[in-house]
Amino acid sequence: MPLPFLTAEHLDGEDDADAALPHDDPDRWRRPYRPGPWRVAIAALLLLVSSFMLLATMIIAFAGAWAGAAVCAAAALAVIGTSLRMLRAGVWVSRTGLRRVSFFSTRSIPWSEVGEVRTVQQPVRWLGLPRTVQGQALTVAARDGATAPDPVLLTDHSADFLARSEAFDRAAGVLEAWAEEYRSVPVG
Repeated sequence: MPLPFLTAEHLDGEDDADAALPHDDPDRWRRPYRPGPWRVAIAALLLLVSSFMLLATMIIAFAGAWAGAAVCAAAALAVIGTSLRMLRAGVWVSRTGLRRVSFFSTRSIPWSEVGEVRTVQQPVRWLGLPRTVQGQALTVAARDGATAPDPVLLTDHSADFLARSEAFDRAAGVLEAWAEEYRSVPVG
């Protein structure tokens, strides 16, 4: 089942050299890759837990304990919100710039401030945990030698690309293509 709200629509088997992403509206924020299996599996597990929590809310409400039902419903909604935020996390692009969505924050960088987007070999976090391994990272450098607020955009050991090196290469290529296309184009 296609989920267009999670990712850009991919044209499998078709080559379109004119566009970095195969959609018509570059003004919309789009993620140029699909969420990885680790991220989707954790979100699905959280949604399963929330369904049991909502069932418990209904049972508690029928028993007449409204305060307990309200607490259980609030906890279920928090778990649903957590899973949706996890699915939304990642790097998004549009004609206006580059957006990095993390669990707790969102940071947008206009293309005019992006100096270079490139893939480098460096120690990266494994699934976002403190443990680091040698891997590839897609980094962004700010123009005029300034340091970028968060230089690492994607890694090949994240929840989206663990054991999917070809998907990481495709996503890095698309992001580099967007940077090349829109860095010098004035918005407006």
